[in-house]
Amino acid sequence: MTLTKKGQLRGCIGFIEPVVPLGQAVIRAAIFAASEDPRFPPVAPPELEGLRFEISVLTTPREIASPREVEVGTHGLIVERDGRKGVLLPQVPVDNGWDRETFLEQGSIKAGLPADAWKRGAKLSVFEAIVFHE
Repeated sequence: MTLTKKGQLRGCIGFIEPVVPLGQAVIRAAIFAASEDPRFPPVAPPELEGLRFEISVLTTPREIASPREVEVGTHGLIVERDGRKGVLLPQVPVDNGWDRETFLEQGSIKAGLPADAWKRGAKLSVFEAIVFHE
């Protein structure tokens, strides 16, 4: 679940694996995005009217052998190493005007790793998403 306010990210939390039925996952992700994203304070009731909700239903991630397999605009990205994981939805590089290398760097940074971790042994996986807007 991605929450935005006036085009700016306001919260984003979800599930990579199907841990609960989709309907329950959407409800939980909306609550968590509004109240548990550590990058933002919890959403206050007066903010609700101005929020935009976006639901991304993900395909099963698949590990890739080469960063060249990442297709900007099609793939979401998971970068993993040393018990850390960074996940970026397929729409993120498009919305930010990133090329493949920047996408991989930002995925590494999101995992709390050096920007070049994708070049130095990090596990890379991709997925696709069906995106619903309100």
